[in-house]
Amino acid sequence: MQSLVDRLDGLLYFPVTPFARAAASRPGRVDLDAYREHLRSRLAFLDAADRPGPAAVFACCGTGEFHSLDVEEYAECVRAAAEVAAGRVPVVAGIGYGAGLAATFAGAAKEAGADGLLVMPPYLVAGSAAGLREHYTTVAENTDLDLIIYQRDNVTFTPDVVADLAEVPNIVGFKDGKGDLDLMQRIVSAVRDRHGEGKLHYFNGLPTAEMSQLAYAGVGVPNYSSAVFCFVPDIALAFYHAYRQGQTGVVNDLLDRFFRPLVELRAKAPGYAVALVKAGVRLDGLDAGPVRPPLTDAAPEHVERLAELIREGRRVLTEHGIDTAA
Repeated sequence: MQSLVDRLDGLLYFPVTPFARAAASRPGRVDLDAYREHLRSRLAFLDAADRPGPAAVFACCGTGEFHSLDVEEYAECVRAAAEVAAGRVPVVAGIGYGAGLAATFAGAAKEAGADGLLVMPPYLVAGSAAGLREHYTTVAENTDLDLIIYQRDNVTFTPDVVADLAEVPNIVGFKDGKGDLDLMQRIVSAVRDRHGEGKLHYFNGLPTAEMSQLAYAGVGVPNYSSAVFCFVPDIALAFYHAYRQGQTGVVNDLLDRFFRPLVELRAKAPGYAVALVKAGVRLDGLDAGPVRPPLTDAAPEHVERLAELIREGRRVLTEHGIDTAA
């Protein structure tokens, strides 16, 4: 049987979590019917002959508003993802907070059918190197699922700590959301120097990771999270396969005319790394509901701009003779 990391060689799908609309347009409980439809529509691309994907479902992570889910909602979402995926691709569930709560979520994820875990930063605090080493070792000891550790926000690892954590049997991957390429190169080098090639699998976890992936590939980080796959799977897959096949014309046109303007739009307000994705899912025809506070929904003028960018991205595909899903 293939290991988890061997199955993650491809575009990685981070679904949004749809919420029902409650009174005064506030978000209510998770809309599991909409969630399953979101998953089914995106996993249908597994059957594409020319540009298949995605390689995995990362349920209840940052794009999926993990921070806002209680354990019951979380378990329902992970179970739904496992049922829809039906073993065709692995399901990796997000966990976080302190080690005790992380263990609770890890147990719920395993029972719900997850194949692995993405470990997000502990709540609020920024620990020392020794503290981070102990925290992530403890999280790993509390589950037998494989773990991908995630550097972002209040967590910055030293290369030596990552090399230490690579010795933990079920820590199999490292995802970077900091964007410090010098640090990332030193992490890759330190792990390779101590353990040899292939000890950890590396992922680019920056928002709109396509924008930085060419640089990440240069330091030994081959794969990335694709939030845009949630709402423009045709553009996301066209970019991914062009990037892997060295088709620089497609890559550069999409970077110049879709991804760079999208990043600039994303910078208009805090939380748009999630809110714009949900707006895009709604533009694509699925009512994923609002985001939960403290996030706020995208402003109407920004949603209109997003729709323009989607049209422009698909014009790029047409110009290069690539079918669109529009």
